[in-house]
Amino acid sequence: MSRLFGVRGGFVAAFALLTLAACTTAPLKPVGPVTPGVGPTTPPVTGPSGALSFNDLAGWSQEDHLGALDAFRQGCGVAKDPAMAQVCRKARAERPGNDADARRFFEARFRPEAVPGTGVLTAYFAPEYEARMSRSAEFSAPMRGKPADLVTLDLGQFDAGLVGKKVAGEIEGGQVLPYPDRAAIEATPETRPLAWMRPEDLFFLQIQGSGILDLPDGRRVRAAFAGHNGRPFVGIATPMRDRGLLPDNNTSGDAIRSWLADHRGPEADAIMQLNPRYVFFQTLPDDGKQAVGAAGIALPAGRAIAVDPGKHAMGELFWLDASAPKLSGAFPTYRRLAVALDVGGAIKGEARADLYTGTGAAAGAEAGRVRHDLRLYRLVPKG
Repeated sequence: MSRLFGVRGGFVAAFALLTLAACTTAPLKPVGPVTPGVGPTTPPVTGPSGALSFNDLAGWSQEDHLGALDAFRQGCGVAKDPAMAQVCRKARAERPGNDADARRFFEARFRPEAVPGTGVLTAYFAPEYEARMSRSAEFSAPMRGKPADLVTLDLGQFDAGLVGKKVAGEIEGGQVLPYPDRAAIEATPETRPLAWMRPEDLFFLQIQGSGILDLPDGRRVRAAFAGHNGRPFVGIATPMRDRGLLPDNNTSGDAIRSWLADHRGPEADAIMQLNPRYVFFQTLPDDGKQAVGAAGIALPAGRAIAVDPGKHAMGELFWLDASAPKLSGAFPTYRRLAVALDVGGAIKGEARADLYTGTGAAAGAEAGRVRHDLRLYRLVPKG
């Protein structure tokens, strides 16, 4: 959501640590998250012209440029900007075969441009959870399909200044009214659930926007984003910390999920209902590929980010310089190239990004510890 939309059908519900959704190539090799002790620790100082060079980017010389170029090829086809589309065609046609050539490709065709301000990097993933086709005491939360009375309006069709903005609700008496919140939806019996899950697993699946369900008979089913109730996303980490349920330095996804599991029932339900947003799903066969983001293509793990669509366009290329982690157990820095291929309800502002870490438990453990100060640089095509 969106998150993974497709992952989230176009809306990636960003993981955001709960504080707050083409072309294919060979699978991207895993990206090492740490670039220790490389480059400046303060924003680069530009020359008289105000221009930055790639040498000003902390960690640039240690980047896996060939891996980054593979990810760029996968995602650049969604770019609407003619100059970016031209660079994309060259990347797919020339196909540099080693890291040095890939680095020269980027440096010859782009110039780095700082995004104003210092923001926040978080991360999200495509989770994998057990599920059942019948209810039990443990698997008591119904995964719901999109209701027939839920409508989504694209406001950009009415006002060019609202491109990328959508509202969800229900039609009553000729008016579009807010759809019920999480508590009201959960109080309504579901007669035809898509599957039954542990409540805390369903809650996390809704935050991520997409994932894989493992059934007892060995089947694997993809749970894909189908819609949400239009209510704002509200993180539960801060109120849990403020109530003394979690320590100040451990509001990671793992810590939150463990608390919810240990207090399953009315106590955990009351905490989860602090977030009024509710996500609905559809089930699809598991094709073994990575989740699909708002741009409509599979997300390259470690190289795709969700951004604010009001500030950035799909297919744009960015350099992430993230440091000063806020959560215990986190990697100290994330410095790498990444492509904007997704959006998320909690991802707002220019210097804000949500990094897709992949599928499964390891990706989830990493994503749950990412909350870093972020300096963001857009790579602008030359000419």
